[in-house]
Order: sequence, then structure tokens, then C-alpha cells
Amino acid sequence: MRNAVRVTLILSAALLAMAGTARRAGAQKADTLRPPPAAAAKPAADTTQGPRRELMPPLSPARSFAYSFIVPGYAQTVLGRPRASALFIALEAMCVTMLRQAQFDLRQARNAGTDSIVVSRWDPATGQSGVVMQASPYNSQLIRSRRAHVEDWIAVLVANHLFSGLDAYVSANLWDLPAELSVHPTSTGTNVGLTLHVR
Repeated sequence: MRNAVRVTLILSAALLAMAGTARRAGAQKADTLRPPPAAAAKPAADTTQGPRRELMPPLSPARSFAYSFIVPGYAQTVLGRPRASALFIALEAMCVTMLRQAQFDLRQARNAGTDSIVVSRWDPATGQSGVVMQASPYNSQLIRSRRAHVEDWIAVLVANHLFSGLDAYVSANLWDLPAELSVHPTSTGTNVGLTLHVR
């Protein structure tokens, strides 16, 4: 009998202790200093402004310079500058065309430089005709001039490659700058404009 009473008292005390613990646990407030786990989710995109470019460019500055130096206009296309790319490609095509023409003219002058021109003349006073040999108009001065043309077009071609690489290098470095430089030719000159996108 006494054992049954002891067991009953022990069970009653255990139940009361558990009820008090549960009441204290329910009375606790949530910690407001720490954000809930859901707060670490990805923030919603800002739809009030236009699409923003990524902070990192598609190509590194060094790679942009190398690509556009080898193939003018290539890195500009990747960096989203189609007008600059078209300009460098058009200049490259013009330089290659003019260089081939200058090389053809130089070969022609060299091949015909040692030739002689046969001129047939008829003297009306005597009624006799004769053959006269004249020197070729492709002299050494003309050959030097055409060689200079070839060298000039090679220099322009190399400059186009260099400027294209430098332009791509600067574009990659200024990728996250919210500004755009534009050049517009006019009848009185050239207008240079700077567009600043305020975020």
C-alpha cells in the first residue's frame, strides 16, 4: 500500500515538473536579433529599373585585348558593342583590299622596270619608218613610291589591330561603369556624347 502511494506521488511530481517545463518553453519569445532561415533566400529582382549588366565582363581585359588584336572587332561583339565591332571590321577589310592592290602595283613596277618600249615612227619628209627603243616608265623612283604605299598600308593594318585590342581592353575594364560614350559625325564636325545611367 505504501509502495503504491509512493509511486503515485512520484508520478504526480514528474507530471507537474513536465507541465511547468512545457509552460516555460511556451512562454519564451523568439530571438529577434537573428534573421529566420528564410531571410537568407535570394532577394527579389529589382523590376523598377532596366536590366543591369553583370559586374564581371564576359571576357577579362587581357583576353579581350588578345582576341581583338588577333581578330579586330571580335571582343567588341562579345562585350555588346556591335557598332565598334563593325567599324574595326570595315577598316580591316579596306586595309586588306588596298594592301593587295599596292602589292600588285609594286610587282608590276618591278617586273616592267627593266623592259624597253618599242616605238615605230614614220618620217613624212623622207617617207621612211624606223624603230626606236624607249626606256620603261617604271623607273626606280616609281618602284620606291609603290614600295612606300605597301609599307603605309601595312602600318595602317597593324594600327587597326592595335586600336581594336586597346578598345576592347578599355571596354572590359569599364564594364560595370554606368556610362556610354557615343560619337556622331555631323555636317560641321563630330559630336562626342556621354550617357550616364543613374541607378
